[in-house]
Amino acid sequence: MGMPDAEGHGPPDGLPDLPPEWGRVVVPDDASALAEEARQVRRELRVARRQATSRQRPGPAGRAAPGLPVLVLLVALLITLTGLAAVTWPRSSRSGGAPTVLPYPTAPIGPLPALDLVGPDDAPVPLRSLLPAMIILVDACVCAEEVGTAAATAPPGVTVVTVTESRSAGSATAPGVRPLADPAGGLRSYLHLSAHPGTAAALLVDRRGTLVRVVPDLGPVTDYRDDLVRLAG
Repeated sequence: MGMPDAEGHGPPDGLPDLPPEWGRVVVPDDASALAEEARQVRRELRVARRQATSRQRPGPAGRAAPGLPVLVLLVALLITLTGLAAVTWPRSSRSGGAPTVLPYPTAPIGPLPALDLVGPDDAPVPLRSLLPAMIILVDACVCAEEVGTAAATAPPGVTVVTVTESRSAGSATAPGVRPLADPAGGLRSYLHLSAHPGTAAALLVDRRGTLVRVVPDLGPVTDYRDDLVRLAG
């Protein structure tokens, strides 16, 4: 229930109190007495609606030029094409010689897979039973001279093995060399090494079965002598 004002007027029974800052509220008996105030309120509402609408419309000064996004896209495309051209443009060799070509991808350096190869008597030979070893892949090149040099350089305890992908291991091409066959090509498949005519790749594996080095093209013994000696350690 509301409290009456100083003149004894208060809100009707059952209605809540009005905020005190409103002051005294007088409800006229004739509603037409409020017509002027109603027109004033409608005028203020129309002005407020027009101001809100004008703020939502972008003016000419705030309107972005329609060609600007297209220009930004063209600049980005030009930069991208320039970068691609710089990467793919053919370059001439500064030395005047043939460009350097890597004949083999980088082989994994880690544990050698537990493969069973085939001996001269067609019996299975576990590859890990021959470690430490220098394994020479001779399916693309017999390379008898290079294989003989490796066998003569290998220290005691290091087995020199030749591996071919034919069904037969064949015979040894040098003293102290053990010929084996890998008909399934599991060794080259694991190493991702493709055969190149006239070259023989070599694998240096320590006694724990870790592939410590890949020699893509068996060449002078000075290229791998130190690693071969370390296999015996």
